[in-house]
Amino acid sequence: MTDSESPAIELIGLQKTYKASKKSAAKEALKGIDLVVPRGSIFGLLGPNGAGKSTLINILAGLVNKSAGTARICGHDIETDTRQARASIGIVPQEVSMDVFFTPLQALELQAGYYGVPKSERRSEEILEALGLTDKRHAYVRQLSGGMKRRLLIAKALVHNPPVLILDEPTAGVDIELRRQLWAYVETLHERGTTVILTTHYLEEAEALCDHIAIIHQGELVANETKNDMLSRFDKRVLNITTGQKLTVIPEGLASLKSSISNEGHLCIEYRSGTDSIPDLLERVKKSGIEIQDLRTEEPDLEDVFMALTYASGKKTP
Repeated sequence: MTDSESPAIELIGLQKTYKASKKSAAKEALKGIDLVVPRGSIFGLLGPNGAGKSTLINILAGLVNKSAGTARICGHDIETDTRQARASIGIVPQEVSMDVFFTPLQALELQAGYYGVPKSERRSEEILEALGLTDKRHAYVRQLSGGMKRRLLIAKALVHNPPVLILDEPTAGVDIELRRQLWAYVETLHERGTTVILTTHYLEEAEALCDHIAIIHQGELVANETKNDMLSRFDKRVLNITTGQKLTVIPEGLASLKSSISNEGHLCIEYRSGTDSIPDLLERVKKSGIEIQDLRTEEPDLEDVFMALTYASGKKTP
């Protein structure tokens, strides 16, 4: 298999156990993760706090040593082909940390030098312009706003043109405008062929952007499939009916249905699209004497799936 044919990320039996110390017991952070991230995808890596996401990313970045298993980036083993593996990935950390005494342009030039990018092939000015930092390229980093510093982190991760980009909570604490700008640029990178791996607690972002999603919980992979397949796990729907009068009790004719009354006094009926017919439900509502003024259906979203996979099994997040 050539580099271009290999997955963006391939993990086989990846384990990490942090040794016990005087203050804490040994902790098994990753319990044999098997995961393949397809090339060219926007891949969501989700999980509650303490699930093992940061440990996994830090192993790929070379900041944490794995206890067992195999990890490859674009076909390059992180242990036996370290140089090529590191060159194949760009990581935007959650924490904003950089030398405040350099300018953005200097920071990118230094980063490009670390990766051995020849001066004739450097794209520092292009990257700064794409991320809206051109007018700040000669300002000291300490003079930048928090949002600009976060953009600079992304710029630094892109200087060596990596085929894989990992974004670890990139929009945490940023305003709506910057969030939209960042995602617009991420989609541009994706269109150019970059594989993007996103960790985020904003599940609506993952649902809007990602085409493939994996969920880690307590060091284990509990889901790994396309977004559409994951959302289709739940056949539950809710029929919201705006009634002509505010309801206070469920009519007897609807007692056998899984129904409730909203705060506004309207009727909500839970149903399954595979077994229940909306026309039949509406006919029962009419026969019960309820005037229907408007209706809409609610489909399950990623948050519903996430909560079910990380809580419903009885496993409690820390």
